[in-house]
Amino acid sequence: MVSATEIKRGTVIKMDGELYLVVDYQHVTPGNWRGMVQAKLKSLKQGSVVQKRFRSTDKVEDVFLDHRVMEYLYKDGDNYCFMDTENYEQVLLPKEAVEDAMPYMTLNSQAKIAFYEGKAISIELPTSVILKIIETDPGMKGDTVVNVYKPAKMETGLVVKVPLFINNGERIKVDTRTGEFLGRE
Repeated sequence: MVSATEIKRGTVIKMDGELYLVVDYQHVTPGNWRGMVQAKLKSLKQGSVVQKRFRSTDKVEDVFLDHRVMEYLYKDGDNYCFMDTENYEQVLLPKEAVEDAMPYMTLNSQAKIAFYEGKAISIELPTSVILKIIETDPGMKGDTVVNVYKPAKMETGLVVKVPLFINNGERIKVDTRTGEFLGRE
């Protein structure tokens, strides 16, 4: 059990017999009331998002997760096949567990996957990834203004706003937390 004030984004907690991922949290101290934590929790079983308010004295059950580095191999229907890089064991992960991360995953890319009692529950990406642009409007000579953006479709289907001077076929760095363009490779 940990104090509610110790939870942070990405933490998995157990409430009412169900696992929840902390999507967002905010420590609030309104006026002369006692401090509290306002948290946005995503149910790992149903996928629904709920708002929950904890008093600073509340305790929540912290869950021990087994993290493994795995490599994305292929898509099989509604499942995604990942391979453990240590023992080469292949695991099919359901779409619900990894759907938020898939726009940033190319074939053979690696990510940390969290397991609870042998079942994959979430995926943790690096803070930035390198993706190739497959479709965007062509850049013109003299398009060097940085604060004007155009949409560009990546090899994974993700659409990112990029500066005007970026062309098809270029590889760019994308922030996985916000989906924003960070620069050329």
